[in-house]
Amino acid sequence: MRELTLEQMRNAIIDGHFKPNERLVERDLCEQLGVSRTIVREVLRHLESEGLVATGLTRGPVVAQTTTKQAMQIYEIRGVLEGLAAKACAEGDREAIAGALQAVLDRILAGYAKRKMDAVLKETAEFYRLLFAGAEHDVAWDIVCSLTARITRLRAMTIRSPGRSEEGPAQMQRIVDAIRAGKGDEAYQAAQAHIGIASSIARRLLEEAAGDRGI
Repeated sequence: MRELTLEQMRNAIIDGHFKPNERLVERDLCEQLGVSRTIVREVLRHLESEGLVATGLTRGPVVAQTTTKQAMQIYEIRGVLEGLAAKACAEGDREAIAGALQAVLDRILAGYAKRKMDAVLKETAEFYRLLFAGAEHDVAWDIVCSLTARITRLRAMTIRSPGRSEEGPAQMQRIVDAIRAGKGDEAYQAAQAHIGIASSIARRLLEEAAGDRGI
């Protein structure tokens, strides 16, 4: 029950059902989710460790707001780690890795075509899991996993931006093609370029949201 409630709450925050800085009242959550206050408190503590919930001194738990500065740090970390992973994949068993990545990328395209954003999010996460697994960069993947919830929240915004359904997969295709060709430097640069564009989109969206809230 705790894990199910955690998943429901996490998805509700990522999907925007609960807005940044919105109060998360335990009594209301118990009624909405049909669980005890003990479970709600445990879930909120876990989400706080993921960076999705913040606890104020006076207001209690609220949905954490990812600032532009925090987001840019996350993208900077991703750019370095994913670039190095892509390069390592190109210098390893590139045919097998490229084939696995291509299969996932095809499913991402199918998700976009059917406008199933949950599928796009799921398969995009799988693309990067395979990238780090193929590179055998286990420590780097652990770092990425510690940021997973916040990365997914940012990705849920950027994948819905105009033109991203074509641009995003095209950029990822360049990563796959460079890996298949065994061109490590090109794979690194393609991964960096992909993250750079996503970072720019996220910056714009976060700044617009901050302006709408009068921050």
